[in-house]
Amino acid sequence: MNESRDKTALIFSGGWEGHFPVETGRIFEEALSDHDFLVQHETSLEVLEDHALLASLDLICPNWTMGKLTETQSQNLRDAVHSGTGLGGFHGGMGDAFRGDTEYEWMVGGHFVGHPHVGEYTVQRTSIQHPITEGFPDEQPYNSEQYYLVTDPANEVLIDSTYVYEGKSCTMPVAWTKHWGAGRVFYSSLGHQPSEFTDFPAVKEMTVRGLLWASGAIE
Repeated sequence: MNESRDKTALIFSGGWEGHFPVETGRIFEEALSDHDFLVQHETSLEVLEDHALLASLDLICPNWTMGKLTETQSQNLRDAVHSGTGLGGFHGGMGDAFRGDTEYEWMVGGHFVGHPHVGEYTVQRTSIQHPITEGFPDEQPYNSEQYYLVTDPANEVLIDSTYVYEGKSCTMPVAWTKHWGAGRVFYSSLGHQPSEFTDFPAVKEMTVRGLLWASGAIE
């Protein structure tokens, strides 16, 4: 893996406690630190009021299910990514954050709308060759909430699944990349609770690689 060293990252964890935000945040704080990132892990949204700080970072990882941003916080976050700061995250911490903030949702590339299926399902790697999914199985059994998402059709979908509900099925994106201005964006819907990153180590590795890619640490 070709990595750059001494990059900076911000994780802000909070919101709905059912996603164990602080605990999952620590998992990726440690993982990024292992890759020589200087990681700032906050449990308040006030950090998003510091426009200069956000613009100076290599990576921002939202980990805040639901909640609400002020207009200034939302604008600062979007401006930072648009100017080149990477954005990466997972499950509800990024994909079900700040409901109704349309510009935020557009930047992310999609948003949670429900999970009528909770249990066993399979995710599969798409035909796209990408460093994020290097080493990820062609098919990965999974057991958790299966997110139903509204997504940007311009996303580069790296992992998807078949969603079956009320006798109908569709292909549902699971992990993707996109760009927001000069900033790289990565999102994965996997990771409802901390134990999933232990039970499914390939998912943790893929998520870490997604964060590294968003930061520019791997190409």
